[in-house]
Amino acid sequence: MADTVAKVQGAEREVPPYPGRCSVPRAERRPENRDTELMKLSRPVSWFLLAFGVWSWVIWITFVKNLWKDGSGLAFDDAGNPTAYFWVHLTLAVVSFVLGTVIGALGLRGLRALRRTS
Repeated sequence: MADTVAKVQGAEREVPPYPGRCSVPRAERRPENRDTELMKLSRPVSWFLLAFGVWSWVIWITFVKNLWKDGSGLAFDDAGNPTAYFWVHLTLAVVSFVLGTVIGALGLRGLRALRRTS
């Protein structure tokens, strides 16, 4: 068994001071050829993301208004209390609205960055 341990590469190396951490400083671990520039969105992609964000606002706000005024009995029971259908669809709408807002903001930032560079 001792013979096997001796043949393992690096067995004679010193253990790093903190278990699970590399002893080589972060600056020395960086590869030479890595891309360090900021990501840039093209004009069409930026416009698409912004349009998607606006579309999300229009669609999901309209959906929530229609859900609130639902008269079919799906969203509210006979006593006027919200049903599981209401809560599931409201959650879906809120999450989609937030994601659309974030995506639209990315598109807007992309367009602003393009305007500054041109």
